[in-house]
Amino acid sequence: MKLIRFGAPGQEKPGLILSDGRWIDASAFGSDYDEAFFGGDGLERLAAWEKANAATAPTVDPSTRLGPCVARPSKIICIGLNYADHAKESGLDIPKEPIIFFKSTSSLVGPNDDVVIPKGSEKTDWEVELAFIIGKKASYVSEADAMKHVAAYALHNDYSERAFQLERGGQWVKGKSCDTFAPLGPFAATIDEIPEPNNLKAWLKVNDVMRQNSTTAQMIFHIPFLVHYLSQFMTLLPGDVISTGTPPGVGLGFNPPIFLKAGDVVELGIEGLGTSKQKAVAYSA
Repeated sequence: MKLIRFGAPGQEKPGLILSDGRWIDASAFGSDYDEAFFGGDGLERLAAWEKANAATAPTVDPSTRLGPCVARPSKIICIGLNYADHAKESGLDIPKEPIIFFKSTSSLVGPNDDVVIPKGSEKTDWEVELAFIIGKKASYVSEADAMKHVAAYALHNDYSERAFQLERGGQWVKGKSCDTFAPLGPFAATIDEIPEPNNLKAWLKVNDVMRQNSTTAQMIFHIPFLVHYLSQFMTLLPGDVISTGTPPGVGLGFNPPIFLKAGDVVELGIEGLGTSKQKAVAYSA
C-alpha cells in the first residue's frame, strides 16, 4: 500500500494511492497514520478496509496538497555520513559505527511544501535520503529480526544549515531542525512495495541541474543493521522515522560550496518512492 496524508497543514486526512493511480480518502477507516496505527494492527486493518472500500471511497484530486506521510512521530533519527563518498566530500573519516543525530519533529512538512531558509542562514543545503518507518516497538533487537520492526519506506530531504550544524558548537541537531527542514513523502510505501530497499536509485536536482545521483546500495550501514544498532541505545517506537543518510553531491561538497537562495527549486526522488519538489523561500516573521 501507498499511504498519503492530504489537506491543509495541521488538518491532514489519511488516504491511499491505489495500484491504478487513483487517490482515495481513507478517513472512514477511522485512524490517522500515527504511533497507535503502526504499533497495532493498523496496516492489516487498512489493507482489509481498502479491499472492501476502494471502489466506493471518495476520490482525492491529485493536485491536493500532501502533508507528511506519517503523523508526527516520537522521533526523527538520522544517520550521518552513511555513504563513503559523502564522508570524503565532507572532509571527514568514514565512520566505524553509525553516526546518530536527531531532527526536531517540528521540522516535518509535506513533500512539496516550501523550504524556508532560516533567519540569518547563508548555508542551507540539501540531502536526498531513504527513510524508513518503524512498525513495531524495537528494543535490543537482533539484526536477523530487525526487518520485523520496519513498516514502510519514504522519500526524505534532510535539509541542513551548515553554519548552524558545523560552526556553532554542540551537536548537529541545531543545523537540522529548522522549520520545514524535513519534507517527507509523497507517500509511505509498505515494505511489500519495495522488495529491495538496499538497491534503489536516488537523485536530486537544484534548478534542474543534477546534484546527487546514486543508489542506496552505496550505504555503509544498511537498514537491518541500523534497526539493530539504534535499538541498543534507545527504544524505537511505532511511527518513528529513521533517515539513512545521503549520497555525495550536497552543496557543502562543491568547491566552492553551493547553498540555496530564495527562489531556488529542489527536486528529488527515490526509485519506487516517488518524487518531491520544494521551492526555497526567505524567512519572514
